[in-house]
Amino acid sequence: MLSTEARLKELVSRLKEFGATNLECVILFGSAARGDFHEGHSDLNVVCFLHSLSVEELGRLAPVVKWWCVEQREPAPLFFTEDELKHAADVFAIEILDMKHGRRVLYGADAAATIEVPMNLHRVQIEHDLRTTLLKLRQHYLRAPGDPKELAPVLRKSFSGVLTLLRHTVIAFGEEPPVAAHDIVARAATLTGASMTAFDALLKLREKGEFHGEIVPVYGAYLKALEKTLDALEHHFPKREWRRVKNAHS
Repeated sequence: MLSTEARLKELVSRLKEFGATNLECVILFGSAARGDFHEGHSDLNVVCFLHSLSVEELGRLAPVVKWWCVEQREPAPLFFTEDELKHAADVFAIEILDMKHGRRVLYGADAAATIEVPMNLHRVQIEHDLRTTLLKLRQHYLRAPGDPKELAPVLRKSFSGVLTLLRHTVIAFGEEPPVAAHDIVARAATLTGASMTAFDALLKLREKGEFHGEIVPVYGAYLKALEKTLDALEHHFPKREWRRVKNAHS
């Protein structure tokens, strides 16, 4: 198995070979760029900037993506033009803010440096993603109430995304988030009033990969902690602009 650095170097080499002059920039972002990468449950997240996103150009890069996803078992790189990502900052505020605050340029000029993220929409995306997660967790429970074999993997999988959302909740409160997962959760719990104990059980599940004990109280506490986080966002950062537009048309 290649080391992380060797895999990234090989990825860039293949992207340059198959993308040729169409390849503008390759950026590593997320935990690997921030310095909190954990082998086994952290991904290597890569975004590529191309001059053209035509199906012909995408087809040339398909073998590279297949190698990266199948052989290296990493998520597919994201592909954008520079202008496209600038226009997408309002709907991908979390992802682009992550890219700006924790990135490493692997090839080319830094195409993410000048992108501006609208923070009012950043807060809306946090709420949207948290509410989506909460709805999915409730649906999973309805399908397998109290079954630890079914629900423990659901909890572990969901917490990866929730950890990102808790980090961005700290950002929404105007603070620089900690790097370590435990510290992120602790700070988010303090700011929102959510239960640190509820999140601590998920941290342990994330680290160990196994669940022992009663699943129902853990699942229930996790749902309540997410609800409390949402309540705090709504209380401290109400969607005033949305309400004003709604009233103007009523």
